[in-house]
Amino acid sequence: MKKIAVILSGCGVFDGSEIHEAVLTLLAINQQGAQYTCFAPNVNQHHVINHLTGEVSQDETRNVLVESARIARGEVADINTLKVDDFDALILPGGFGAAKNLSDFAFNGDKCQLHADVLTACQAFAKANKAAGYICIAPAMIPLVYGKGVKMTIGTDTETAAAVSAMGAEHLDCPVDDIVIDKEHKLVSTPAYMLANNMVEAASGINLLVKEVLAMA
Repeated sequence: MKKIAVILSGCGVFDGSEIHEAVLTLLAINQQGAQYTCFAPNVNQHHVINHLTGEVSQDETRNVLVESARIARGEVADINTLKVDDFDALILPGGFGAAKNLSDFAFNGDKCQLHADVLTACQAFAKANKAAGYICIAPAMIPLVYGKGVKMTIGTDTETAAAVSAMGAEHLDCPVDDIVIDKEHKLVSTPAYMLANNMVEAASGINLLVKEVLAMA
């Protein structure tokens, strides 16, 4: 049975992992005959968003690892313990946490940096030539992991596409129900909620991504 490492970024679309994307990813991995282990950095979120009002909660602090445990039903480990040799592939769901907690893309665009432990983990899979999948806004991290010329997608948003292109990636427009494959790097990306209007649409691309990642693994 193939083993997939999944990196989460909290719990909630506006300040952590997009919950639908995360759950759909974990479901697809199991449905397609593989197993997963979840990881997250043990750091505080950039900020906390009240998902009912959309406003920043000024007096509240939340930990990315602790919040990710909500999605993983408590079964999540510190990303520092992720060993590439234990896994066949890597997948990162989206949500603003990927652009706020795993990286600072949401604030610095094409001048962004990745959290050091996240970069180490992602680059370990790249260097080992192991398959990886990035979903929604998480592909904005790809150029910093794989370098210039890597093929990827965030969907069709022109501003975000311009930013990742400035970082050295070759961005390809992609509909919600499709994926972009970079065979050289064993890399797959899909737009999910960058374009999806509902879970069914998000699942269409995520299921394809998981299928391709498992085939490459």
